[in-house]
Parts: sequence; structure tokens; C-alpha cells
Amino acid sequence: MMINYSLILAKNQYLETERLHLRPVTLADAEDMFDYASDGETATYVFPVHYKLADTEAAIASYFIKEPLGKYGIELKENGKMIGSIDLRVDEVNRVAEIGYTLNKAYWGQGIVAEAGKVLVQLGFEKLNLVRIFAKYDIDNPNSGKVMDKLGMKEEGVQPNARINKGKIVTDVIKGMTSRDWEEMNK
Repeated sequence: MMINYSLILAKNQYLETERLHLRPVTLADAEDMFDYASDGETATYVFPVHYKLADTEAAIASYFIKEPLGKYGIELKENGKMIGSIDLRVDEVNRVAEIGYTLNKAYWGQGIVAEAGKVLVQLGFEKLNLVRIFAKYDIDNPNSGKVMDKLGMKEEGVQPNARINKGKIVTDVIKGMTSRDWEEMNK
């Protein structure tokens, strides 16, 4: 069965949950993104801190606008503020995808990323016909792992010295779920 991943993602650029709109990130989001991208605590495990709005605009253009499919701004329905981003990076050859996310720390602990992630997991298994979805986090950032737990992911392994982030050697924890896990959860 041939799956046109780009077409499916293009048809699903706008997703909705109870509290959120997931949608493409545009340059109009630069100020909202700068709110959290300029915060060292929020950016610690994800990307270099943005020191000026131009840093954020450049990141939006090169990451979100250049190849927008599977990448979403997390917008609050109540006020239209873009408070984070989440993406589903699909490996078409192996029919797997990695989820990555970041959220303005003012909104941590409210289940927002798990709410957004559930929609992407559903998209991945039900429309993209993926066989596995996974995520990884720096072992020093266990709260990220809690989001993965809420999505139904299970620990698959630990990668010591997996990468260097901002000059620090990082051990990654990998969590994931298979299409069979998804079916079991949704019986």
C-alpha cells in the first residue's frame, strides 16, 4: 500500500483539541515564540536561547516555514496565543515517526503538550499508518518523559552519551509505542 505522507500531512495542517488549535507556524508568531525561546529554562533541552526577535524570525523561517509539514504551533483557543510547538517527524521508509515539542513555561503542568500529542499520535497511527511513534528526552529532564507517559509511550531504552547539547554530553531516554499498543489503548 503506497501512502502519500506529504499529502496526508498537508490535509492535516490544522488540527483541533478541546483547548488548542494546532496549525502552521508563521512569522506572525515571532513575538509569541520569542516569549519562550528567549527563556533559558524553556530552551535548555531544546534549542539555543534566542536573544533577539530576529533570532526567532530566522528560526521560524528556516525550520517551520521552509518545511512546514508535520510541524505545528500550539495555539490556545481562548486567546489565540501561540504558546509552543510540536512536530511529528516521519521516516517514510520505516513508517515510524518521532514527536518533539516545546512549551512556554508559563503553561507547564497543565497537560497541554499531552493534549496536542494525542492528536498527533492519532494522526500517525490512523491516517499515516505508522508502525511506531517515539520520542526521546535528556535524562536530566524527566518532566518531558512524563508527557510521553501520558501519551501511552513505554520506555524502550537509555542511550548513554547519545549526543552533545550546548557543550554537555547528554544521555537520552527513548520512549515509544507501536501501532499494536495504540490499538490496545483504543479498544
